[in-house]
Amino acid sequence: MKRLWVSLVVLLAATLTGSGTPAQAAIPSAAQTWSDLMRRSLTATPGPARLRISLAAQQNGCASGATEVTSARAAIATAQAGLTAAAAADTAARTRYLAATQAVAGARKTMLRVQRQRPYRSARVAHAKSAVAIVTKTMITRRAQSGKATAALTAARTGLSIATTRLAGATSRWKTTCAAVKVTQQKLTGTAPTAELTARAAAISRDVVTQVRATFTTADATTVYGITVHRSVAFAFQRMIDDAKADGIVLSGGGFRTRQRQIELRKINGCPDISTAPASSCRVPTAIPGRSLHEIGLAVDITSGGKTLTAKSAGFAWLKAHADEYGFANLPSEPWHWSITGS
Repeated sequence: MKRLWVSLVVLLAATLTGSGTPAQAAIPSAAQTWSDLMRRSLTATPGPARLRISLAAQQNGCASGATEVTSARAAIATAQAGLTAAAAADTAARTRYLAATQAVAGARKTMLRVQRQRPYRSARVAHAKSAVAIVTKTMITRRAQSGKATAALTAARTGLSIATTRLAGATSRWKTTCAAVKVTQQKLTGTAPTAELTARAAAISRDVVTQVRATFTTADATTVYGITVHRSVAFAFQRMIDDAKADGIVLSGGGFRTRQRQIELRKINGCPDISTAPASSCRVPTAIPGRSLHEIGLAVDITSGGKTLTAKSAGFAWLKAHADEYGFANLPSEPWHWSITGS
């Protein structure tokens, strides 16, 4: 009868906890608040990495726009000089053509007068006709030259018009792109709501640790890209990994570990005493079992490219610059160790 009662108790416990799996407790209030604040912060505007990508593109566009405007202004100056020269050439060609037509008219009058003279002198007439032919030929040449000069003047005016339109377009694009740079910079550095939300989350991070530690079971953890963390920080942690990757930094690492594993690490790392020796006394700093944030999924030892982060690694530099945007802080003595409290 005793065995039957024990069996019933075990069966009931298994039923209540999901076939022997630890029941998932409700996220503690502080952890839920932290999670909500970070979610709102990270979704209020595009992710910081995306904003930085946009900013870089906009800054390049602003710089290239300035170059385009300078080039367009130089083209205007060249076109204006060309137009001035073309106008002068056209005026000169028209003047020469007019002089040539006047010369033809004069030569023809002379020829008519010579032809009417008596006695008729064929030599003088022939000479007059030759003069008419010569100045007529010159007039035809000058007319062609004047036509070309007029065409060149038209082309110069068109060129100046095109250059002016190009300058207007380049200036408009340049101003628009540079204005977008200012907007994006404000989003990155001056978005008060985002800064306020992350500050509020940081202010309650120790309360999160206290409450999570009191109720934590392994069912409260979840996996993000193979890294096990407490579900309250999963969204922010995933965004941090994603945004780092967007910046060319591939991060991974180890998150949750059991108390037993913490004890094993204390032994492996040569801590003088498993239960009481400070973390700094170990060959590799290792928290006293029961105190590590790894044991409740609120800390991650981060790697990049399969290597533990160092203070000189690109991954560490990226995290130092941006991790606080996702609610994570570094333990100064361990470049690889990041948690919601920095401990």
